[in-house]
Amino acid sequence: MQLQWTVGSVAITSFPESETPTSPRFLFRDLAKAGVLERAEAAPWLRPHFVSKDGYLLQKIQCLVIEAGDHRIAVDTCVGNDKSRNNELWHHLQGPFLDDLTGAGYGPETFTHVICTHLHVDHVGWNTRLIDGEWVPTFPNAAYLFVDAEYEHWKSEPGLFDGEDVFGDSVAPIVDAGLAEIVPPDHRVSDEVSFQATVGHTPGHISVVVESDGERAIITGDMVHSPLQLADPELSSMFDTDSDQARATRKAVFPDWADGETLVIGTHFGSPTAGTLRPDGNGYRLDV
Repeated sequence: MQLQWTVGSVAITSFPESETPTSPRFLFRDLAKAGVLERAEAAPWLRPHFVSKDGYLLQKIQCLVIEAGDHRIAVDTCVGNDKSRNNELWHHLQGPFLDDLTGAGYGPETFTHVICTHLHVDHVGWNTRLIDGEWVPTFPNAAYLFVDAEYEHWKSEPGLFDGEDVFGDSVAPIVDAGLAEIVPPDHRVSDEVSFQATVGHTPGHISVVVESDGERAIITGDMVHSPLQLADPELSSMFDTDSDQARATRKAVFPDWADGETLVIGTHFGSPTAGTLRPDGNGYRLDV
């Protein structure tokens, strides 16, 4: 499902690569479906949008396109086609993502920037595409923005990808093509678009802040994978590099975001994907 939001004069459009029910154990090692249902009983706003009736998490993988003045920005580029991946659902995909993007009037050559909130496999895949046996930049006229700590972490320890050459097929070709810009975690892309450091899931993880005409939106990245973590900020994903730091980050940033006005767009949240955040008991709720 393609969704669009406006933040002042800025448009943000979702282009999903996939949207499927997900076993909670994929993200949270010790959380079974029964436990998810118990949490949904305590936080009924989680259903029906984010938790299924049988305890699956309703998640998506998406690219978020920001149009701000002369800037057209792709935030996180999903899994990508033709990549060799350990997850059989992501291995050598042949999906329509790029055709969908182009068909909607967002040809890859029209983008000015690509932002990766972090460099995990499902956020960098369409950085490149396979042409004549070579990985080449998908967005040939864009500056690809990689946060310095994030880039150095994965460059120095590529084995952290568990045998997958994610850096080699989706990051290094961008550097080789001269399209990479290594930037600090407080980088500002334009008057409307800037970064907020939200470390813990990975060492250089950032969320994207959009501000225009007195309105604000946050694209979370993976500092929060599931709305379950809004209801319970203590809950950390098994994919976090530093679960304690990830937990501390959520506790630090959620109070500022939970003003009932800021649009919070969850990078992996199932549709409707976005809403306003408000305090609710020991956690928060997302009003969609």
